Amino acid sequence: MTSDGRVARGDRTRTAVLDAAVSLATEAGLDGLSLGQLAGTLGVSKSGLFAHWRSKEALQLATVDRAVVQWQERIIAPALRAPRGVRRISALHDARIDFYAARVLPGGCFFATTEFEYNARPGPVRDRIAEAFRRWTAFLERLVQEAVDLGELPADVDVPQLAYEIDALGISAVMRSRLLDPDAAYRHARQGLLSRLRALCPEPTLLPEGP
Repeated sequence: MTSDGRVARGDRTRTAVLDAAVSLATEAGLDGLSLGQLAGTLGVSKSGLFAHWRSKEALQLATVDRAVVQWQERIIAPALRAPRGVRRISALHDARIDFYAARVLPGGCFFATTEFEYNARPGPVRDRIAEAFRRWTAFLERLVQEAVDLGELPADVDVPQLAYEIDALGISAVMRSRLLDPDAAYRHARQGLLSRLRALCPEPTLLPEGP
């Protein structure tokens, strides 16, 4: 039991550190992360953190993985409770905008920040970020295809194109919300997807009227 307790405490500490790393990376970028910075932020010893991550790159990779888990827990999981089809697509987009609007992360979006930071920097960190984007894109395309299969979107809809547009609305919302009126940015992003889906859906009453 004592050993299990230590493992549980270690897991909680590791999660807390990585949550802090995700948050800090949205402001300073992944390249700005350091064990010393995290130790100072959390009030723990640098040597204690070094036991978990032996290099800056190991910390960066673990931070990307933690950001993926946050995304799954806060955005994907709530959306999956909605019925399949256009309502699930709408729920996913709303959960994403809600996450941004709640300002969970000080810099807005971990993935938007790190995409721009690493898009021209080859290496394991860029590869890990790219793989997260590939999985996210594949998930969006799967939801769109489900809506097509259910007859809630036309059979001839361009699935990759619509998935791209959905993601673009989310990225635009978080980027604009940091520099311009956030309420307007979120409202336009929500209305943008609703208008697109309502124009395509044979039964637009499945969708809410608007934000």
